[in-house]
Amino acid sequence: MTEMPHVVVIGGGFGGLSATTALAKEGFRVTLIDRHPYNTFHPLLYQVATGGLNPGDVTYSLRYFSARYDNVHFRRTTAIGIDHEQRQVLCEDGVHIDYDYLVVANGITTNHFGIPGAAENSMSMYTRAEALRVRDMIFGGIETIAGMSEEHTGGFTVVVVGGGATGVEIAGQLAELKSHAVPNVWPELNPALVRIVLVEMGPVLLAPFDDKLRRYTLRELVKRGVDVRLKTAISAVHPDRVDFDNGQTMSCDLVIWAAGIAGYPMLRDWGLPIGRGGRIEVHPDLRTINDDRVFAIGDASIIVENPLPQLAQPALQTGKHAAEQIARIHLGQPTQPFEYYDKGTMATIGRADAVVELPNGLKLTGLVAWLGWIALHVMFLLGSRNRIQTLVNLAVRYSGLGKSGVIIGDGAPTPRLKALKDE
Repeated sequence: MTEMPHVVVIGGGFGGLSATTALAKEGFRVTLIDRHPYNTFHPLLYQVATGGLNPGDVTYSLRYFSARYDNVHFRRTTAIGIDHEQRQVLCEDGVHIDYDYLVVANGITTNHFGIPGAAENSMSMYTRAEALRVRDMIFGGIETIAGMSEEHTGGFTVVVVGGGATGVEIAGQLAELKSHAVPNVWPELNPALVRIVLVEMGPVLLAPFDDKLRRYTLRELVKRGVDVRLKTAISAVHPDRVDFDNGQTMSCDLVIWAAGIAGYPMLRDWGLPIGRGGRIEVHPDLRTINDDRVFAIGDASIIVENPLPQLAQPALQTGKHAAEQIARIHLGQPTQPFEYYDKGTMATIGRADAVVELPNGLKLTGLVAWLGWIALHVMFLLGSRNRIQTLVNLAVRYSGLGKSGVIIGDGAPTPRLKALKDE
């Protein structure tokens, strides 16, 4: 251990690991806190949920990560509060961790917008466990209708709520599952009995993208058999159906919520300034507006003067910037405002199909965009094993070498189908 200041980083996501890496290289003593023993690569969780990847392909040991640096210590625990006067992070296991500087990078959670039944009766995919639950419900539901008559079950319907990148990607992958996996794994089942519905309350899909790419995405999803419903809002979610604000009701088996994100509600009790979307308000140098020793980065934070998109790149860049500012403060130098370098946005639609929009105005669609999407995501995975295994699994899935190309876990029947089966 050195005489350098001690920095505590809460959260082992993109921003937290970026900050930890930069701090370690500067020689600071760092304690990294996370409730999970692994980092999760969130952009590929939908592949886990649809059987394209194993959960181990998108997770990386935080203990192994911290062991690469002599001055980094990982502690698996849940932060439950901050004592700003004593400069301590309060942990669920009763331990109080002293800090000289604190970096809050604990990410976001699902925003259900107060819609009745949405939190209780829908599923999200922001953790490894959630993705596995979705996978088990999908394959369990298909397995159930394969063993029962069409007249009895009425098929299997998945409603995806939200037309952003996450909603588009999961809907497109489910459509591919229906057209490629079902005929091979369940030849006795009519693929038409598996229905994918994508609901978006706005007038377009992928709102941040160029209009040309939005229209392209809509056409491609419809071509793949997705029932896309724009300008449609959910008014309530039940175990076996969803209600729309126009008074209509749709029977369904699984609701996947991809409609919005927000900061964790408990942050309000941590003495942090909370702004729009439950995010922590920070100055341009990423220090919170009420404590010069506390930084907030990534999805958990919002620069009051210049809000950033809640994506991986802002998290990575703000993590590094926060570490640089801590180093500047330690050297007695003034801090500098954060400047975001936009590297573009992308979303995959399905096999050999994606959309990419770069800052220079270049727009790509189809196979070229899809290959670029795969290359970028594999490159940002942590660990050589994960990169190799992901490439192998995706190659098997998309080349047709594995017939179905899916990894099937334990099936769990949906509430509606379970009730029918028990009749």
